[in-house]
Amino acid sequence: MPPTPCSLCHTSRALIIRPKNHQKLCKACFLSVFETEIHHTITANSLFQPGERIAIGASGGKDSTVLASVLKTLNERHSYDLNLLLLSIDEGITGYRDDSLETVKRNAIQYGMPLHIVSYEQLYGWTMDQVVSTVGKRGNCTYCGVFRRQALDRGAAMLGIRHVVTGHNADDVAETVLMNLLRGDLPRLSRATGIVTASAASEIKRSKPLKYAYEKEIVLYAHHKGLEYFSTECVYSPEAFRGSARALIKNLER
Repeated sequence: MPPTPCSLCHTSRALIIRPKNHQKLCKACFLSVFETEIHHTITANSLFQPGERIAIGASGGKDSTVLASVLKTLNERHSYDLNLLLLSIDEGITGYRDDSLETVKRNAIQYGMPLHIVSYEQLYGWTMDQVVSTVGKRGNCTYCGVFRRQALDRGAAMLGIRHVVTGHNADDVAETVLMNLLRGDLPRLSRATGIVTASAASEIKRSKPLKYAYEKEIVLYAHHKGLEYFSTECVYSPEAFRGSARALIKNLER
């Protein structure tokens, strides 16, 4: 059987079947389509203004690593005229965050972006390991999520930045919607689906350029671009409610 040609360029061999629409693409066309869709998300929602300073919430994981790489590429290709930097939060989780921050440091050098790290210990006077040792593992992800959001805002404020972008993708949004439905938390439902979010308690704007990107396609993009990212799960995440929502969605998709 002859190799299947790419459905876009019709010349190169198709290597990828897109999870989003089952389109058969070659490597070059897949990377181009992925970047074009993120560019469309940015322009259709007017996420950025020329000359804006943008802090990329960088954890070292696949989502934030791909976000940083794509924004650097699009900023240069389409002349967004953005001043990009990486903002990382050190929660103080031994054997997890200390290792992932090493990946972020290497990414900062590779992408030529400044890196600013803010720690829970610096902001709050304690680490997440100390919190867990006090309250136990049950529910600790809820505490950490609140602390982390505040830390990103405070870190951005320290740098005089008013716009933080995060690597939340379509799968994350679906999980958050399901979690809020199961909790009966209707007020958060509308906030969870917005591509741009803000809080009355903070002047920091947040946006999700990867909101419509599937997690599987983010992994494929990272693989075919040869991006380095940290893939180990947080040592406390097995207790997280989000894991249950993720498992339920995956079961529904089968």
